Amino acid sequence: MTTVAAYAAPAAKAPLERTTIERRAVREHDVLIDIKFAGICHSDIHQAREGWGEAIFPMVPGHEIAGVVSEVGPGVTKFKVGDRVGVGCLVDSCRECENCKAGLEQHCTGGNVGTYNAIGKDGEPTYGGYSEKVVVDENFVVGIPEGLSLDEAAPLLCAGITTYSPLKKWGAGPGKKVAVIGLGGLGHMGVKIAHALGAEVTVLSQSLRKKDDGLKLGADHYYATSDENTFKELAGTFDLILSTVSAPLDFGAYLGLLKTGGALVNVGAPEEPVALNLFSLIGGNKTLAGSMIGGIAETQEMLDFCAAHGLGAEIELIAASEINEAYERVVNSDVRYRFVIDTATI
Repeated sequence: MTTVAAYAAPAAKAPLERTTIERRAVREHDVLIDIKFAGICHSDIHQAREGWGEAIFPMVPGHEIAGVVSEVGPGVTKFKVGDRVGVGCLVDSCRECENCKAGLEQHCTGGNVGTYNAIGKDGEPTYGGYSEKVVVDENFVVGIPEGLSLDEAAPLLCAGITTYSPLKKWGAGPGKKVAVIGLGGLGHMGVKIAHALGAEVTVLSQSLRKKDDGLKLGADHYYATSDENTFKELAGTFDLILSTVSAPLDFGAYLGLLKTGGALVNVGAPEEPVALNLFSLIGGNKTLAGSMIGGIAETQEMLDFCAAHGLGAEIELIAASEINEAYERVVNSDVRYRFVIDTATI
């Protein structure tokens, strides 16, 4: 066991505070990672505040982890000491079900193990990336290519894969018109990746406040959804709409922006149920879908794609002492576009 410093929420809705946690000894297939940077995802806040249901405390959030391997178990073949690596939302799964065998560990029917706020196979709670070190099975670690700086790569482990996976699955590419709802931590990566895939990209945001940013990130068009003319002007326009926001939307209105056979895919997860008149789906053979992160192999594919296209996250680097302030700013949409903790400050 190794004792490391971390920032944890001692109870639901309580401010995070500096503490120490125990990391397990390195097993045969484990990798010990010196964490260099950890992104702050909105889902960290949902879980630390029990917005998505009962949680495990104390909680060390963080599933956007970038660091360097400092020790490997005797059976490790994928990584060596000194390698630049990342850990995303998962640290284990059953590895035997149909989904795991298909590279869809995030949908493990035996139950995947989250990087934090979960119970591992050893019966111990998992603790995330707001800490100095982490021990993870090599099969749930990915390599960060040299073309990406570790601080800008950290958010790719959630925000990057969460947008890359549905954009690939639903065919974003040349000749396709793609809209991204929301230009936040997820949305800004959705814009970058959809643009790199060759699609014509539109941002749908509440206001035009971030229009200049959106266009710089790769958007071809930018519209304010608070303007009722937007929904008239863009009716029947898009092949694919990616919703990255965690607020309940008027899905009927957004489905009206799709072409016949188009898809509206949700990666944002509002805490409240949403209402939908099914005629907005039936008319036009439209699809309302969801997507949850991606498997380990696809996460590696995403990192390689981002490195090849020079796509890192747009970040604000903060000290660990600023985490609580950062949480409030995320809730108020006051970040451009992802807070990343410099873990040397823990």
